[in-house]
Amino acid sequence: MKHEFLNFEEIDRSTWQQLHRKTTIPLTQSELNSIKSFNDKIQLHEVSDVYLPLVNLIHIYRKARKDLTFTKSLFLQKSIKSQPFIIGISGSVAVGKSTTSRLLQILIARTFKHSTVELVTTDGFLYPNATLEEMNLLDKKGFPESYDMEKLIGFLDNIKNGINCEIPVYSHETYDIVPDKSQKIQVPDFLIVEGINVFQNPQNQRLYVSDYFDVSIYVDAEVENIETWYLERFQKLLKLAKNDSSNYYHRYTRLTYPEIIAVAQNTWKNINLANLEKYIEPTRNRADIILHKAENHEIDKIYLKK
Repeated sequence: MKHEFLNFEEIDRSTWQQLHRKTTIPLTQSELNSIKSFNDKIQLHEVSDVYLPLVNLIHIYRKARKDLTFTKSLFLQKSIKSQPFIIGISGSVAVGKSTTSRLLQILIARTFKHSTVELVTTDGFLYPNATLEEMNLLDKKGFPESYDMEKLIGFLDNIKNGINCEIPVYSHETYDIVPDKSQKIQVPDFLIVEGINVFQNPQNQRLYVSDYFDVSIYVDAEVENIETWYLERFQKLLKLAKNDSSNYYHRYTRLTYPEIIAVAQNTWKNINLANLEKYIEPTRNRADIILHKAENHEIDKIYLKK
């Protein structure tokens, strides 16, 4: 996939890490290990070199938003209620969005000590598998039409307007929405929204999900690297599912190794790669910040919208 970063300034890692004064890293390696995706690789030096400057930049975005709100209130001659600061994080399947999101949640909470930080993934807004089957969309799971975008936008609108919400919960073990279970979201100071679809234009909707974001981040990598990470993750998921018949991936554990690789490659090519090329990667330029990962999973370049 050709990388063309129009209207972005490229910053290499060595330059980026100088944009934040050296401070004590506010978490331990064991804490970092507990929040990273099990096939991801991240060390404390990446937190110091990449993520602490990123949190500093988020602070700048937040201050600018507060200043604009204050100026608008003077112009309108009325008080404007403070709203949650919403961060959108997108990128391909298996690129490391979840690790980035969970890490930012901890770093922001420990940087802004009296602030609440909630994290929501858009997996919870997928239609249940039974509904997808009725719609003949089960093979398109993860594509734009498999999400209840009206519900997702309604959730974001409520949060922006100070309304507490309950949203569905998705299980990667059962590969489905969990019945009768919800995640309660009290209106926070910061909300991180992570998902492959958060920059996309919802079908039959006038609003983009990203219209609600105060800053947006795209986690990027070369396609061949993402494919390798996906295949590695698929095999690790099968190992975890070996003794759990309720796990969605258990059905594949009886296959031979060549058969497992064939299933994983087919899933990557026909679902995840197709989704990436047609729907996810074309939204990359809507981001404010692009974090580009090298083959070793480490972020080597950062792109800032000019």
